Amino acid sequence: MRVLYVEDAVFLAEAVKHNLEKQGISVDLSNDGEDGLGKALDNIYDCVVLDIMLPKMSGTDILKRMREKKVETPVIILSALSEVETKISHLDKGADDYLAKPFKTAELVARIKALLRRPKNIEVSDITYGDLVLDKTNATLNGEQLTAKEVDIITELMKSPETLINKEHLLIKVWGGENLGEDNYVESYISRIRKLLKKLHSKTKIITIRGLGYKLTTG
Repeated sequence: MRVLYVEDAVFLAEAVKHNLEKQGISVDLSNDGEDGLGKALDNIYDCVVLDIMLPKMSGTDILKRMREKKVETPVIILSALSEVETKISHLDKGADDYLAKPFKTAELVARIKALLRRPKNIEVSDITYGDLVLDKTNATLNGEQLTAKEVDIITELMKSPETLINKEHLLIKVWGGENLGEDNYVESYISRIRKLLKKLHSKTKIITIRGLGYKLTTG
């Protein structure tokens, strides 16, 4: 289990990280809103824990941008503002849970585990972008057969078109993070998908941004 914890109170953040890791939960920290948003949009976390009051960008704005970008990672909002209206407002914006400060780490752990036990939304079998139609049920792209790994990779690219997807994200999503040093795995499959797009005479293409990752675009 991997959690992103966005909190500007460094001492508190480090203490919570220590206690969560004692429970077997891997934690990445961010101490400002802009950095937190960048990490959240990588979409590699099982849960994001957001403080509302942050420098550079509020937790509220991070939540809004995540949902606008179709990042469905469960979000727990933290705030010293415990008014009912504040809670309702953030739940309406797409938060999954709300925990008032101060809180006990044991309660945060329980909330995270409860969220991850919830059944996930059923994914649609077809994803479209540009002139491409991915049929996940039959593992085909515009009628051409794909391998399971090709389906997983093109799914990640088509879910977030025009967005930079880094190699670490693909390795975690497709290989479960077990081969994080094997960048050539990703490059090999990207090359195969590019050849398929050429075969299909598709106007959609995969752009490589050297040292950063890949982007699916019609531009």
